[in-house]
Amino acid sequence: MPPDFEFGKIPLNLKHHPPTSPPDPAAMSTTKLVDIVSELQASSSSPPQKITSLLSSAKRELLNLNALIPTPTTSPQVLLLARQTLETGALLSIRLQQPDAFTRYYQQLLPFYEFPDSSYQTSNSHLKSQRSKVTGLYLLLLLTKGDYAGFHTVLEGLEVEQAGKGKGLEGDEFISYPIKLERWLMEGSYDRVWGATKRDGVPSDEFGVFTEVLVGTIRDEIASCSEKAYPSLPIASGKNLLFLESEGAVVDFAQGRGWAVKDGRIYFPQQQEDMRTEKEILVASGQVIENTIGYARELETIV
Repeated sequence: MPPDFEFGKIPLNLKHHPPTSPPDPAAMSTTKLVDIVSELQASSSSPPQKITSLLSSAKRELLNLNALIPTPTTSPQVLLLARQTLETGALLSIRLQQPDAFTRYYQQLLPFYEFPDSSYQTSNSHLKSQRSKVTGLYLLLLLTKGDYAGFHTVLEGLEVEQAGKGKGLEGDEFISYPIKLERWLMEGSYDRVWGATKRDGVPSDEFGVFTEVLVGTIRDEIASCSEKAYPSLPIASGKNLLFLESEGAVVDFAQGRGWAVKDGRIYFPQQQEDMRTEKEILVASGQVIENTIGYARELETIV
């Protein structure tokens, strides 16, 4: 018997230790999610591939937490991290010019936007909601698609919500921007739309992606109406009518649509024997602009 052995005493190496509790999977996923979202915040100017990879990792952790669809039992911390992840994905989709992906992110964010601000963790004040920007971009996307009924449906919901808070939408730069564009389009004030789509007129770079599409849509509609309105048009008039930067751009646009360009004029392929004078064409152009996209018809449908 070893000399240091005594009856009634258990050697230190034989003493009973309580079993170690297994790690909490939810706590582990939350910790990982915090790290990933922090890295996302620090990687806003990183290559899209890196941000996309981080978003995929964040969404895996959200799946582990059953937090991609929020519930009243979702913790304020996870609620905040999930919203931040989806908003980052939505804005990245805009920069990558992926409107379908952006729409999916927007739809995923809607349940999160139904929760009051008090439901979110407030200690991470740097993770502010980007709801106004995302919603404003979605409204602008609807305009570019010509979905005016959808545009007004979203807008009416926002107006009701803000009225309940005693606020309006005019003071929100991201929401008021598509509202102004839609109003000017209905009025036929295309010069104001054109001015608002310049770099210094958009509320953020993301809006510039959709405004280019919107101007392209307007330009195509004006071109279609021009083809029906008269047989030819001076290139100089086409520059202003189509909101193009130069006469060379007019020629390129005309050739892209199969128009003939000769002696400083654009000739439209239409079956009309009567030839109008330049003065008549310039007078007619004002009427063409007013009748372009058919906003009056869409408005009647909405009303």
